[in-house]
This record gives sequence, C-alpha cells and structure tokens, in this order.
Amino acid sequence: MSKLPLVEGIIKYLRENNSMLCMPGHKSGRGFKNTDVGKELYENFIKADITEVDGVDNLHHPEGIIKEAENMLRDFYGSKKSYFLVNGSTSGNLAMIFSCLREGEKVIVERNCHRSIFNGIIMRKLKPVYIKNKIYNKFNAPLSIDEDYLIDLFDNNLDAKAVIITYPNYYGVCCNLKFIVKEAHKRGIKVLVDSAHGAHFGAHNELPQHAVNLGGDFVVMSSHKTLPSLTQTAYLHIGQDIDTEKVDFYVSAFLSTSPSYMLMCSMDYARYYLQEKGTSEYKKLIDLCNYYREKINLIEGFHIISREDLQNNIDVTRYILNVKDGLSGYKLYEYLKSKKIQPEMCDGNNVILIFSTFNTEEEFELLYKSLLDCKLEAIKLRNFHIIESGIADMKIMPFEAVEKEYRLIHYSKAQGELCRDSIVPYPPGIPIILPGEIINKNTIKAIEYYLREKCTVLGINKDGEIKIID
Repeated sequence: MSKLPLVEGIIKYLRENNSMLCMPGHKSGRGFKNTDVGKELYENFIKADITEVDGVDNLHHPEGIIKEAENMLRDFYGSKKSYFLVNGSTSGNLAMIFSCLREGEKVIVERNCHRSIFNGIIMRKLKPVYIKNKIYNKFNAPLSIDEDYLIDLFDNNLDAKAVIITYPNYYGVCCNLKFIVKEAHKRGIKVLVDSAHGAHFGAHNELPQHAVNLGGDFVVMSSHKTLPSLTQTAYLHIGQDIDTEKVDFYVSAFLSTSPSYMLMCSMDYARYYLQEKGTSEYKKLIDLCNYYREKINLIEGFHIISREDLQNNIDVTRYILNVKDGLSGYKLYEYLKSKKIQPEMCDGNNVILIFSTFNTEEEFELLYKSLLDCKLEAIKLRNFHIIESGIADMKIMPFEAVEKEYRLIHYSKAQGELCRDSIVPYPPGIPIILPGEIINKNTIKAIEYYLREKCTVLGINKDGEIKIID
C-alpha cells in the first residue's frame, strides 16, 4: 500500500496523459512560462504561499496591492467593481444570488444550470421557475436554451426579480445574451450570468463578447478554466446599476478567511496575460482550431460542430466532437485517453475538448492523427437518444423539500409521490425531476429509459430506489 496515495496517484496520472485538452487553462504550467513575469511567478509559487502580513494587503478589506489588482481587473472587463474569488465560481454564484435576491423571491433559472446555482436557490429559500432546455436532435445534446419559451416565462412571471443564465454552457454554446438582457431589463428583471467558461471571451473579435459587455448585472467567470490561472480561481463582476455594498458583504462571507496569495497572484497574472498578449495569442489559437476543424471534419464518422450547424454563437476554441449515430462518445473518450489525450468530458454522442493559447500545434496534430487511426468498429454502440420528460409540477419549494423526512421507494412505484432529491441522468445532465416536484408517468418512463441505456443517474441507488417525502 502506498504511503502517499494522492501524491503518487497524481504523478502517475501526469505521466500517462501528455496532451491536456481540458481544464485548467494554463495546461500543466505552460501558461506561466511565456512571459518574464510569468516565469518569475511560476518559480516562486510555493514561496508566495503567505498570509496577511504587513505590506501584502487583505482580500477581505483591500486597500493596497489587492485593491489595485482588482481595480485593474474591473477596468479591463468594464465592470463597476470586480472581485477575486479564491473559492471558485461556486462562491461567486452564491454571492450573486444572495446579493441580488431576498429570501422568498421568485427567480427564473435554467433547468440544467450548475449545481451551485441550485444550492444557492435552496439556501436563499427562493421560488424557482425553470427554463426549458433546447435539445438538438441532430447532435443529441442540450446545446442551448429555448429562448422563445424564456420570453413567455418573463411575461408570465413579471414578479420574478432575476433570471440566471449560463453563458456559455459546458459545450461552449452561447445563447443570445444581449437580447435576453434587453428583454429582462425591460421588465425590471436583473440578469445573473454564470459565465464560468467565458473568462477569455472578448480577447479577439472572432470570440463571443464577454457577459459584462453584454449587460449582465452580475457575472461570474472561472479564470482557471481557460486562462493561465490556478484551479479554484474565479472573478465576480458587478454591473453599473448595482449597489456594491451588499455584494461586499456576501463575497466576504462566502470566501475563506485565509485566502491563498498563490491563487490571487495567478488571477492577477491571467488578467495581465489577456491584456498584454490576448489578442495576438488568441488569433493564433483560433487559426489552429479552424484549420484542424476542417481537417477532422473530412474524417469519416466525426464532425466538429460549428456556428453554422447551430445558428448560435459558439466558442471556436472549444471542440464539440460529434460522432455519427451508431458510434459512442464514451468509447471515443476512452480511445483518446489510450492515445494520451485527456478530453474534458463526453456524453453519448459528443466529446468536449477545451483548448487554450498554451496548447501546441503538435497536440492538435496528435488529436487529428488519433482520429484518423481510429477504427470505427471499435467505438460502435447502439443508438442512444436524449428524451424529454417535461417539467413536473412543483408542490413545495426546493428549500422546503430538502428539510423534509423521507423514505426510499422503487422508482417504478413512485407515481404521484413527492420527490426529495434531484434525479439527473448523465447524459444529458438535465434533471428529470427536482426536489419538491411531483413524480408522474413521464418521470418514471424517463428514469426507466436512462437506466436501460446504462446512463449514470444521480439520485437513484443501486436497488433502483429514490427518496420520496413522507
């Protein structure tokens, strides 16, 4: 038995996965080695693990170098105020929900938002109204939201105080945020944006605009996902019409009282890198992505989804590698790992690859050659298609449901019962049912289908039992 299981496990993983086509954006440290200041930071990261001593300021009451760095971040993105988040985008999502919404208020939210959003809704005791997801049957993936349905929700819920939008989603697909902001503000609804995957947006004109520029009232970005910044780092940006006094309190409340200076330094560096080198370096990356997209799309069985395919804006530095019907995204994911390529994620028909400016042309070539050599017979699987179960009726609020006593029952016998936990199949990651909703025939049929197709279904134990409220 190893005396250092975590240390040795990580070292083993790094040896076996040479090409990192996933997060974090610094790609195994390369992102800190292409500028003089970045190299110096890289060489001093461990030494920079200090605490709030004289001369290095305090994140919870910044007056010196931290305040200066956050102000430069603010000016770069054009916000009213920006914050460094050492507890990741999760803390930013919680802070914006608590800053914008009072207990018991109504909020409109995407059905497949990040779980930290659902947690914030429960903790703040909000009344959620859910936005239907738009399934693209051609690619068998939930690649956007149904915007017409969203506008109807606005008009039918004029007492809603905010809408929470994901921009872009995990696939890199962007809704029409400018239009959504305009329509929401027309009705007095604030727009909260989980833009965890969009910190690099706006670095080049071939990328989507970032969410601050499009009018988001609160915007959370994970700097570590695409930029040269350490894992667990994120930014929170505040729009011009928001009072920041309450935000100051909740940001501080959701952050560690022992913030890491290594994390903060990496966030400052990520902003510096974008400001100094972003446009030219992203142009090189975009050209590489476009060139290899065209090459890969000539290989039988594979297609990288484009803006033209979706009629939606999309992050061109991220590949949605779609496999034709009869092939498996899961098997392709495993095949790529066997070629020492680590993708970000997969679903039944798609493999997601996230590039940053620190990926090399050799890595693109390795991906291309690996796909060229891939025997389609080896990744065959019977067809799997996402099915929609609709949105179940809500009887009690999610925050009430999670406090209730529950019992276990086999899902097939649960019609008419009140669900205690979320039941979420992967793929597609859209909850079949959420806490406080009534289980109906469609719910049971959907659970049955995803289990039969051997999807991972959260909220169901190995005996097929789910939690229902007594």
